[in-house]
Amino acid sequence: MLELRHFKLIAAVADTGSLAAASRQLHLTSSALSHQLRDAEERLGVKLFQRRQRRLLLTGAGENLLHSARRVLSEVAQAEALCRAHPQDDLLRLSTGCYTVYGWLPPILGQWQAEYPRAELRIVLEATRQPVDALLNGGLDLALTTDVPRQARLAQTALFEDELLLVVPAGHALARRGHVTAEELVSEHLLTYAAPREQLDVFTRVLWPANVEPRRVSPVPLTEALIELVRGGVGVTALPGWMLPAQRQGLHTLRLTPRGIRRRWSAVTRTSRQRPASLTRFIQLLRERFASGGPKAPQLPVGIV
Repeated sequence: MLELRHFKLIAAVADTGSLAAASRQLHLTSSALSHQLRDAEERLGVKLFQRRQRRLLLTGAGENLLHSARRVLSEVAQAEALCRAHPQDDLLRLSTGCYTVYGWLPPILGQWQAEYPRAELRIVLEATRQPVDALLNGGLDLALTTDVPRQARLAQTALFEDELLLVVPAGHALARRGHVTAEELVSEHLLTYAAPREQLDVFTRVLWPANVEPRRVSPVPLTEALIELVRGGVGVTALPGWMLPAQRQGLHTLRLTPRGIRRRWSAVTRTSRQRPASLTRFIQLLRERFASGGPKAPQLPVGIV
């Protein structure tokens, strides 16, 4: 059975009269096209072209196949144009840099689904810890994450900034401080997300630059569990203020390092000249939601419970 590449080859050679000219049109080498032509003729058991005065001319079998090839190529082109004209039929695969971020989506999904009723949003949970890698590998269409290095293969739309804070029990010795240094965290029991340390800002931006490690580290899979363990006096953790509950009894926050640790959240996609309208609209809705700041959280000064 012939493939689409064979039909493109036959049409290009028929139009140009040579493999060299067809190779320029198809952006393939003459050698590659020669192999493709031989493959097509072997599959069919007939000659498709004959050489006449340095030109390749169609045989009778080639003429018949050319008509079918042009019809197939035309139908494929129409199908591609139809897909581009109706991108609401797209599958939008999304992941984030943190499970709590999925809570941003419900207010946006209703409006987006109303505008693109035939679109499907698929949450790729397994890419949560490494959304950029999944994006670059073609497993995602959109990643919501922080502090992504600039590179040509990625396009970023800034959403908002937040600050990573140290959360301690209200009666903790550090609760009297306005900020904490990396050295002061060495003696603490640090509760973190269940992720590699190189993916955690408290290590990469606070502890490791000072060349220190806390005495004990315990991974915890859920934000709610982290907060309740801190409230119960088990340890301390690093979270942005918007992740904390409105009722902060038993909790205290303080700045990490004297200058604080700021993070920029972005909607990240692969660079493309033809971004589907449904994806563009989803990002626009995200920007509109965060136009006046980050996710809704109690606007309490740092250090105040």
